Amino acid sequence: MPRYANLAIIGAGIAGLSCATALRQAGLAVTVFEKSRAPAGRMSTRRADDWQCDHGAQYFTAPDAAFRAEVARWQAAGVASLWQPTLAVIGDAALHNTSASLERFVGTPRMTAPARWLASTLSIKAERTITALQRHGAHWQLHCAEEGLIESTFDAVLLAVPAPQVVPLLAEPAPLLAELARGANMRGCWALMLRFAARVELPFDAAFVNAGPLRWIARDSAKPGRTGPETWLLHASAAWSEAHLEASAESVTTSLLAAFSACGGPTPEAATAHRWRYADTMPPLEAGCAWDPATKLGLCGDWLNGGRVEGAWLSGRKLASELLQANVN
Repeated sequence: MPRYANLAIIGAGIAGLSCATALRQAGLAVTVFEKSRAPAGRMSTRRADDWQCDHGAQYFTAPDAAFRAEVARWQAAGVASLWQPTLAVIGDAALHNTSASLERFVGTPRMTAPARWLASTLSIKAERTITALQRHGAHWQLHCAEEGLIESTFDAVLLAVPAPQVVPLLAEPAPLLAELARGANMRGCWALMLRFAARVELPFDAAFVNAGPLRWIARDSAKPGRTGPETWLLHASAAWSEAHLEASAESVTTSLLAAFSACGGPTPEAATAHRWRYADTMPPLEAGCAWDPATKLGLCGDWLNGGRVEGAWLSGRKLASELLQANVN
């Protein structure tokens, strides 16, 4: 009988789903708790009426061989495609790789698709906000904001959430893991989703921006598999977003539309702002993951593994590998 047979994972972003998939394939029972209505984390898409827009991760690359093989599986399943946009750089071109040889991928028909595909084989408890972990003999129980103490017990609990959300959960049961998370400097990002009645006549589908409040603009509706009206996504820079993190959505919209206009963009029919409080980590940590056999608690996520979608997926696999190794020792 393995010592870790029944596991809980908190967080259904790509790191948590990657970890859960590896553990489930090894024959362990895994339950994933997610505070949102659906899995995906920052691989997110906003949908309303007849439009959609990826407002989190814009694309992903796959230089790592293991992740490239995973992306090939996603492609075969129809949930990811190669994206080959016409790219531009506004500002210092030396700061960005716009080479057509760099493979960029997106989820299809929206960025959430790979996460939903992974989640389809897992036990996901959505709209469950975990607020505390409680020892129950040699096992763990979870407290949930929506329903109180969850009756099930778990041999180990793995957290796949942003570092600031780790700290209050593990400050008492695992202070060393909490301290690791406390040392991660996660930064926010404002996103603005734009809708247009007709095609925007700009000479690119996406651009890296190195001046003013913006860092990225993209014709989201030009990505593979998209339908509906013309949509564009604007991401503000980390520095600007941090400086305006508590600003109103209205004032952020005004500022970012002015910056888009400076890039040649027209006024949209409608705009929707979204604040990502924990978008990236700077400097990114390189721990990969963290596993504490004494407490039977672990951490994974892009913030532990250099950032990006690939880093998140590899972090989840690495944590699963460490736990499986502990299971046979």
